[in-house]
Formats: sequence, C-alpha cells, structure tokens
Amino acid sequence: MESILTKIKNWIDTVWEFLESENFIRPLIIIVVIVVISSLSLSLVEPNLSLFDSFWWAVVTLTTVGYGDVTPKTFPGRFIAFVDMLVGIGVLTLLTATVASILVERKISKDLGMHSYSFEEHIILCEWNYRAEIVHKELRLELKTEKTPIVLIADIPRKPIKDKNLFFVKGEVCDETLHQANLLKAKTVIILGDDNLDYKQRDAKVILSTLTVESINKEAYTITELINEKNIETCKRANADEIIVSSKLSSNLISSAAINHGISKVISDIVTYEYGSQIFKIPVPESEIGNLFIDVFMAMKQDFQSTVIAIQQGENGKTISNPSPDYILVADDYLIFIGSRGKSYHSAFETN
Repeated sequence: MESILTKIKNWIDTVWEFLESENFIRPLIIIVVIVVISSLSLSLVEPNLSLFDSFWWAVVTLTTVGYGDVTPKTFPGRFIAFVDMLVGIGVLTLLTATVASILVERKISKDLGMHSYSFEEHIILCEWNYRAEIVHKELRLELKTEKTPIVLIADIPRKPIKDKNLFFVKGEVCDETLHQANLLKAKTVIILGDDNLDYKQRDAKVILSTLTVESINKEAYTITELINEKNIETCKRANADEIIVSSKLSSNLISSAAINHGISKVISDIVTYEYGSQIFKIPVPESEIGNLFIDVFMAMKQDFQSTVIAIQQGENGKTISNPSPDYILVADDYLIFIGSRGKSYHSAFETN
C-alpha cells in the first residue's frame, strides 16, 4: 500500500514540476478562479439556475463551446457572462499558446539534438557521413532492425534525414552525449570515422570513443571503423567487439576483383539487404545439435536453398569460416549462411 501511495506522490510531484516549469500554473489558477467566481455569482443572481447548472455554463462559456442549453436571463447574469467571455478568451488563448510553444519547442529540440532518450536495446550510431547513411539504410531493410530506435550522435546542425525511429543527439562522442543516448541500455554501438580529420586523427578519435563507450557499458556490442590496420591492436585493447578496417577491406576487394573478375558483384550482392542473397545468422536448431557440419550443410542446401559458410561459437564468440566436415555442432553454436529471405531457413525461423 505504501509503495502505491509513494508512486502516486512521485507522479503528482512530477506533474507539478512539469506544470511549474512550463508556466502552466498561472493560467490554470486563473481558469479555476474564473470558473468558481462566475458559477457562484451566476447561481446567486439567476433564481432558476442551480449551482451545478451555473458551473456547467461557466465551463462551456470559458471554452467558447457555447451549447446554449443554459443562458443567463437577468441583467446581472448577462454582465457576469460578458466579463466571463472577455477574460475567458484571453486566458484560453494564453493556455493554447503555452501548449503550442511546448510542442514546437520539443520538436525543435529533438531535431537540433538537445533531447535525452530512454530507449532500451537500441542502436547508437556515432558520426554522420555517406557510410552512416548506407548503414542506416541497410539496417532499415533488415526485418530485425527496421523499426529499432537508432540514436545518432554527431556534430552536425540538425537531424539529417526523416525517420521517425531515428533520434539525434548533437555533439562529439563523450560522457554527456552518450548519457543523452542512454548508452547504459543500448544493445549495439557503431563508431564510424570522422571524415573531417586525417587518417591518424580519425583512428585516434575512434579508439578514444571506443574507450569511452566501453568504460560506461561493457555489455554493449561495439563495432568500430578504422582506416589503418596498424591500429587494430590498440582498438582491441580498447575492448572493441568488432573492428572493420575499411581501407583494407576495399583494397582486398579490388585486388580480388582484378584477379577474379566479377567477384566484387558477388560480395556486394551478399552484404546488401536491398536485393539478391544476404548473410544471416541463427542459433543451431535443436534437431541439429550433435550432428556433423557436413550433414547440416547438405540439409540446409537441399531444404532451404541456403549455404552455410561459417560457425560462430556463442553469439559473440569465435567464428570458424568454412568449418571441417566432421565438426560437431553444439547447443551454443550459431549458423552463418547465405540465403534469400523468401527461401532460406532464416524466413522459416522468423515465422516460428
């Protein structure tokens, strides 16, 4: 019982603080005073009106609804009505303007990145550039993340694109902005490089941001983007969960395409959610636990037109690419495979 009363008291205190901070108290008090005085006065000068009828008339008149079901007949009653209408319009206009200003201010503050958020299991995206735009687009094409809240932290003037589930915090990655983005409850943090810096400063900033994120929430899965592969070990010491060296990745892809023409189209098809086949990851089905990898490989290909390319030991554990045929699957393993959303085991798994 005490806990319920405490919650009610806290709620009342919160509402009162909000009304007080937004200058609601004065117009509300004026409205109450007008309703009380006008309803009491009218009930005294109008012999045919009860106190309840007078109260109803005062509320209807003050809100400019004017049903006309209750009207004053005497001169004093009409004078009270005249005063009530004049004062009421001004107070109601003030209250309406206050509400409108709060809504507009909140909308502007969100677009300008001055708001704080309380999401859970959300994604935090650090920096905004053409790569961030692609990341956002790909996340929205994936069913698991198409409606997931994404909080963008970037030092740009305002929210860059229209997306009701994209939220903006203005500034550099630091304790304050990460607190606004509610890092403590975030599931994934993506830290991209700042294109306005040279490659040394860019990687240094990414590593510093990673350290800041990991010092606040070690449970969040941190994905970082580097330019120089020499900084991988430093980034690992910052406890990044996954490190992508963009320059090395693109260079390797170019060299592979030069040796084996057309290979870049295959890679692009696999990693893009917009069309073609994609890479998926699912827990090993219970029916396949204890079976050989080669048996699962054949079953996935025959039944779901999917190709298993790797095994991950645990959700964030070691990844084994092209496993041995006699690898025995265990309960904590995950299958990483190539398939299409409509035909692969991934679609059947999502349905279940």
